[in-house]
Amino acid sequence: MTVRLHWFLPTGGDGRTLVDRHAYGPNERGALSGVRAPDITYLAQIAKAAEQLGFEAVLTPTGTWCEDAWLTTVALAQHTERLKFLVAFRPGLLSPTLAAQMASTYQRLTRGRLLLNVVTGGDSSEQRRFGDRLDHDQRYARTDEFLSVVRGVWEGEPYDFDGVHYQVEGGLTALPPDPVPPLFFGGSSPAAGPVAARHADVYLTWGEPPAQVREKIDWIRGLAEREGRTVRFGVRLHTVSRDSSAEAWAVANRLLDDLDADTVAAAQAALGRSESVGQQRMLALHGGSRDSLEIYPNLWAGVGLVRGGAGTALVGSHAEVADRIEEYHALGVEHFVLSGYPHLEEAYWFGEGVIPELAARGLLTPGAAPAAPARSPLVVAGGR
Repeated sequence: MTVRLHWFLPTGGDGRTLVDRHAYGPNERGALSGVRAPDITYLAQIAKAAEQLGFEAVLTPTGTWCEDAWLTTVALAQHTERLKFLVAFRPGLLSPTLAAQMASTYQRLTRGRLLLNVVTGGDSSEQRRFGDRLDHDQRYARTDEFLSVVRGVWEGEPYDFDGVHYQVEGGLTALPPDPVPPLFFGGSSPAAGPVAARHADVYLTWGEPPAQVREKIDWIRGLAEREGRTVRFGVRLHTVSRDSSAEAWAVANRLLDDLDADTVAAAQAALGRSESVGQQRMLALHGGSRDSLEIYPNLWAGVGLVRGGAGTALVGSHAEVADRIEEYHALGVEHFVLSGYPHLEEAYWFGEGVIPELAARGLLTPGAAPAAPARSPLVVAGGR
């Protein structure tokens, strides 16, 4: 099992700050500082950089504050050649038969570059914006049925399903996807585990310390074995990788400069209302305090002070970040879905610093990392 690397597309905006761009108002000069709009030109820059640097895919989020993942990524597929797109979507917001058809079409249009990230949703207020009024556990029960229908209609024969949430008669995708896109799935609650065990190809967790990640892997692996299935594993992390450890930590500390006490308190109050068990686990790592944010060697919880979802970052020299990736890999983690602020620059720091380290350790599939440029002789120019 080798390491498989993925990057992130900030379709909600990007910049040199951890504070979400939607929380910003104009500064005293009336302009936004350090914030980049998610227009197609900028997103294409990130996608092309990820492809060039050797990332396999890019994750595109879903929700109120970002662009639609399906539309954005199929547009970006026209700007790239090999890069795959890990498209996040919420099962309850469209019909499972339609979703199966959309995925099939996507695979043909992009020649097989689709991966799917199933996001059940852990915030009822966010779900209600889209007309979904089910509670947390009901959403996972619906996801279970949804994915059963999707896999059923991908078989290419009329498919019937009679469940609590979906009743399908003769469901069919006339041209099934080739290849069938793998399903990435996350969830830390008791309601989520059995759904992951039955349907996930890759169980994706946020970046908790290795001992906690090991517990999750053991939990899902055990549930999957009861279903007669094998599940692979991935972790979602931010990165701050530099030529030296001191430089990396200086960058991480600068990311805290925007975070005054009121900003952190407001973010923590909002995140504390989330029904997501995974989100509550993220909050518990730092408790809303700036003290002791390095919760494990090179694992920093500063991102989670103000941002929901993945709240931890690998911080250190390129070798140190590679050490932590190797440690997670030893637990059984195969997929690493990474990001950093800003995403364009951090892709290069990681791609030019950490990827060669991983390749040298034999952790990447041969050919996954871009070839090192040929060494040229040093030529000293004469003065003239």
